[in-house]
Amino acid sequence: MKDDDIARFSPSTDELLGYNEIFVTQFADHGLALAPRRQLAVVACMDSRMDIFQMLGLAHGDAHIIRNAGGVVTDDVVRSLVLSQRLLNTKEIVLIHHTDCGLQKVEEAKFYAELAHESGIKPWWSLEAFDDPYDDVRQSIGRLLHSPFIKHKDHIRGFVYDVDNGRLNEVRADPRHV
Repeated sequence: MKDDDIARFSPSTDELLGYNEIFVTQFADHGLALAPRRQLAVVACMDSRMDIFQMLGLAHGDAHIIRNAGGVVTDDVVRSLVLSQRLLNTKEIVLIHHTDCGLQKVEEAKFYAELAHESGIKPWWSLEAFDDPYDDVRQSIGRLLHSPFIKHKDHIRGFVYDVDNGRLNEVRADPRHV
C-alpha cells in the first residue's frame, strides 16, 4: 500500500469532527437514561469487524459495551462491571470473543521482549494472548464467577462470534467454576 492510499483510508481528526457536525444535526438520542435499559453489560473484543449493537439488535441506551483486545476479563473490565452493576443496576453479563482474533497470533514473550527493547521498560500489564477463543471465554466466565466484587453472577453467558458468517456460538462455563 502506498502512502497516498494510507492517507485516503486514515481519516484525520478534523475529518471526524466534520462527521460529528453532521451527526449533531440528526441527533435523536437526547434524554437517554444513564443506566442501560436492558440491565445488560457486554464485554467484547475491540475488533473492528464486530458491530456489537447490530449483531445483538441493541439500540443506544440498551447496554454498557466494554471492549478491549481479545474481550478478556482483566482487572479494568472487572472495575467497569462492578461500577455497571453496583451503580447502574446491570444484572446480566454477555462475553463475546471471536474467531480469527489477533491475540491468537501473538507470541507473548517475543512481543514483550520487543516492547522492552524499544522502550527500555518491560510492560507491567498482561497481554492475555490465547490459542483458542472458546477456552478463553470459559476462562473469562470463571474469572467473573470467582470475583468477590461481581454482585450478579446468575446471568453470565459467553459466546464466540464467527467472523466468517456472523453467528454467535455459545460457550458453556467450565463445570469446575460453576
